[in-house]
Amino acid sequence: MDSVIKIQQKARDCRAIVIKSSQTHINDTEKKFNALSEQIKQIRDENEFNEINLEYLRNELMKIRQELNSPSKTYIQQEAQSIINEISIISLERPTFNKWKQNAITVAGGNGYGHELNQFKYPYGIFIDENKNIFIADYWNHRIVEWKYNAEEGEIIAGGNYQGNRMDQLNSPTDVIVDQENHSIIIADQGNRRVIRWLNQNQQILIDDIDCFGLAMDKHGYLYVSDHKKNEVRRWKMGEYNNEGIIVAGGNGKGNELNQLDLPAYIFVDEDQSIYISDRDNHRVMKWRKNAEEGIIVAQKNLNQLSYPRGVIVDDLGRIYVADMWNNRVIRWCEGEEDGEIVIGGNGKGNESNQLDNPYGLSFDNEGNLYVADNGNFRVQKFDIVL
Repeated sequence: MDSVIKIQQKARDCRAIVIKSSQTHINDTEKKFNALSEQIKQIRDENEFNEINLEYLRNELMKIRQELNSPSKTYIQQEAQSIINEISIISLERPTFNKWKQNAITVAGGNGYGHELNQFKYPYGIFIDENKNIFIADYWNHRIVEWKYNAEEGEIIAGGNYQGNRMDQLNSPTDVIVDQENHSIIIADQGNRRVIRWLNQNQQILIDDIDCFGLAMDKHGYLYVSDHKKNEVRRWKMGEYNNEGIIVAGGNGKGNELNQLDLPAYIFVDEDQSIYISDRDNHRVMKWRKNAEEGIIVAQKNLNQLSYPRGVIVDDLGRIYVADMWNNRVIRWCEGEEDGEIVIGGNGKGNESNQLDNPYGLSFDNEGNLYVADNGNFRVQKFDIVL
């Protein structure tokens, strides 16, 4: 009977692998179609339909069609064991690594330090919704600002009533996420040591007495919060906050062992409920699998590659992107590799379009464009993906 249960579990695992592999291919194709649609709209709006542009669009569409019609580049590999065959998906195609234009477009802020609606006092965490609206934790303005797609200024949607601890006030917010089920926003109100929800100017404290910094939500509706003083990450089931939550990473005191953290900042949760943590003062990024008792280092300080990492996000293929704050760049890691690769910045500290000054939050939009909260330049930068 035990063998049957093991076989059933292995079958479920293999099914999940096949579905994930297929979904990744579908997502990549969808991104290419979306990007091509945007290019067509831009050409149409600029009335630039000429032979050169039409030929380019025709070739791009042909490439996508060939990819869809080409035979599968994966096969199933079986490794015989005593009872169960170990099955895995092997790709015959070399992985493609996304690239981004190195000169960014400023999509929010960029008008100096200040409290006007087109300014920031240090942007921290950012969130991009499905309509490319940008939600920004404006740290020293004690507010959350939403910049609509292509807007020239933001709109205050939480706080903005001076620093304070009233329900309608914030105190140095560090992160913001959007619960797209009910269109509410959830804020790490760090200075008030609480996680608070805002919905149509109505507020609800979800979690109190917590030194929160980063937030994440998974597809099952669980909320994850990093506590930068207790050096841990806790998880709550959405709607059930009258408890202490469950420790899902760290919680073993401050330190640099694999079961410890030292000032966890931003976090990301993938489809498998694995948690990625920018372990700031250990100069590394940790991955804690679901129900793990310790983490694994997936991005580290070899050859001084990371210095006080902040934002961390993971793409559909499991590649990890880290805001390398003091080195003013964004680095990509593939799990299991010792060295990372600079994908954005690395041109020294500055305010040019190819430079950053203390990057904080990171986010992708649904086309794969990369957004960076350029903290020291008081702006959010968008780096367009190169197809």
